Amino acid sequence: MTLQIGSTAPDFEAQTTEGPINFHAWAADSWVVLFSHPKDFTPVCTTELGYMAAIKPEFDRRGVKIIGLSVDPASRHEPWARDIEDTQGTAPNYPIIGDGDYNVSKLYGMLPAEVSGDPAERTPADNQTVRNVFVVGPDKKVKLILVYPMTTGRNFDEVIRVIDSLQLTAGHRVATPVNWRHGDEVIIAGSVSDDEAREIYPDGWESPRPYIRIVPQPNGN
Repeated sequence: MTLQIGSTAPDFEAQTTEGPINFHAWAADSWVVLFSHPKDFTPVCTTELGYMAAIKPEFDRRGVKIIGLSVDPASRHEPWARDIEDTQGTAPNYPIIGDGDYNVSKLYGMLPAEVSGDPAERTPADNQTVRNVFVVGPDKKVKLILVYPMTTGRNFDEVIRVIDSLQLTAGHRVATPVNWRHGDEVIIAGSVSDDEAREIYPDGWESPRPYIRIVPQPNGN
């Protein structure tokens, strides 16, 4: 299965470090970040899981739930969590899925359907494609997919920046320009006619070209 932006995020049942979940029921009406790992006790992933725990209040403030995944049984995640706390200073404070049967990795297009067998016999390199970040909206649609190689740590500050944009543009008919951050100017969406824009923005807009209409970020976000 190939997931794209706009696809419905597949539902699943899985065992996690916080007990069994049904993904859609667990997500409820929240935004969700699902980020995956090829195997427990891998060095780059250890730094990522610790950092996500440290910045979890930023996700909480935005109404975003975090859930990790690793291609190992959930019972193996527990000693890894202790390593993460010891080396990174913060233990995971969100559930981590045990994907020892590869079910979620296959559903989300990170491993091919024919993968099988004992996960303990697979190396991180065997699972190197399980390095995705998915942002899922309250409508259960995939809003963002990021894929990283094993040798490059992910930038979760960028994930927060994108979520700010996604939440803003979900509530207002605007788009965010390059390197936008919360509070910066935005662009009126191309789907909004000039007549509609005049009603929404009676003070007008800056327009270096007719197709670029720049306004302050709408209030309330």
